[in-house]
Amino acid sequence: MRDVSIQGDAIRLGQFLKLADVVDAGSDVKGLLAGGVVRVNGEVESRRGRQLVPGDEVVVAGQELRVG
Repeated sequence: MRDVSIQGDAIRLGQFLKLADVVDAGSDVKGLLAGGVVRVNGEVESRRGRQLVPGDEVVVAGQELRVG
């Protein structure tokens, strides 16, 4: 599990994936979400604008990330 620090109280899922270097560009997020390979707190997530807060866990492409 890798902690990814954010500034502020929340971050959108698309922004978080870019911050964590899972994707190179925001446009790449759409494909991941459409493929059903992104999980937030154990549930498949398809909304790029999903708000994440510290403590949330994201699993994508074999990477386990925690919002910090």
